[in-house]
Amino acid sequence: MSQYVIPYGKQDISQQDIDAVVEVLKSDFLTQGPKVPAFEAALMAHTGAKHALAVNSATSALHIACLALGLGPGDWLWTTPITFVASANCGLYCGAQVDFVDIDERTYNLCPEKLEQKLRDAKNAGTLPKILVAVHLCGQPCDMKAIHRLSKEYGFRVIEDASHAIGGKYHGVPIGRCEYSDITVFSFHPVKIVTTAEGGAALTNCEQLAAKMELLRSHGITRNEALMKGESHGGWYYQQIDLGYNYRMTELQAALGVSQMQRLEEFVEARHVHAVRYNDLLKELPITLPYQLENTYSGLHLYVIRLKLDAISLTHKEVFDALRGNGIGVNLHYIPVHTQPYYQELGFNNGDFPESERYYSDAISLPMFHGMTTEQQDEVVRVLHEVLKRK
Repeated sequence: MSQYVIPYGKQDISQQDIDAVVEVLKSDFLTQGPKVPAFEAALMAHTGAKHALAVNSATSALHIACLALGLGPGDWLWTTPITFVASANCGLYCGAQVDFVDIDERTYNLCPEKLEQKLRDAKNAGTLPKILVAVHLCGQPCDMKAIHRLSKEYGFRVIEDASHAIGGKYHGVPIGRCEYSDITVFSFHPVKIVTTAEGGAALTNCEQLAAKMELLRSHGITRNEALMKGESHGGWYYQQIDLGYNYRMTELQAALGVSQMQRLEEFVEARHVHAVRYNDLLKELPITLPYQLENTYSGLHLYVIRLKLDAISLTHKEVFDALRGNGIGVNLHYIPVHTQPYYQELGFNNGDFPESERYYSDAISLPMFHGMTTEQQDEVVRVLHEVLKRK
């Protein structure tokens, strides 16, 4: 197998990014300094959300979001099977039970119609969810108006897992403004649209949720005398008033994030140029191209095609292996969470969410990143054409 020449995703680090990190290394603060608030301010300025809490990963952001919304033993969290496991694991971290809602066959996001039917059944069974994690797969937003309407009817809270979606829009509004959710989570992993190396953030318009998440990301400790029991002992004093975690983001990560946010629009626009070109160059192949939900603008973290296996002579695995063997670093996002051994031990079975399993049987993520050249994209297309013609 060839060493991949063209990766499926890649960070874009400029000299400005490097200089920003070096500046922090020369400063007095490597953690808990001014850069984390500056990064949070940049996120609020972009999205319009009232509060942003930067943390060390999107997984951490999901965890403190669930805790802030009061998720615990006896509660249910629902999400989509087609996501990274963290979108479901955050419920288990809180001692809650997890279930899934199958995907829409066009968008690959959680299907509002299937959600509504499952909510009716759950209401009769007394198992309504406390939280729904709506994942914006590939950067395309879910149908948040439909989800919001159902949340009001059935009384659940909504977290947008927008790990793929910074820079995207829903009905003209930046993803992250939380117009139809309680909390939105972003990821800043290196293959994401904006990177802080590792990192994440939780955004909300609720002051109480923001205060709770701020407490939880740093051990449950406060130096705010108004929150303490009894009087302060002095300038050194702090109190642990909750069971929190060490989920803080470093100054180095935040400095990189501040610099990267200045190019967010450029990053997303470049991905859209690549997507339009892919759509044109691949339209005659026996594949299904990505669908775009009306009134949305995707962050385009991923470009996923689906093979029409009945029209080609190779299997899904054979196509995938052939692409990788020819230097095209394709990937598959994602293995349905309910088919993972850990979740099968919790009682889930193959066949539980058939649309998700059909998606998994023929989906492939093609290379998509800001710095991808026309020559690299041409090579992806050339190899894919060649592979799909094989007998």
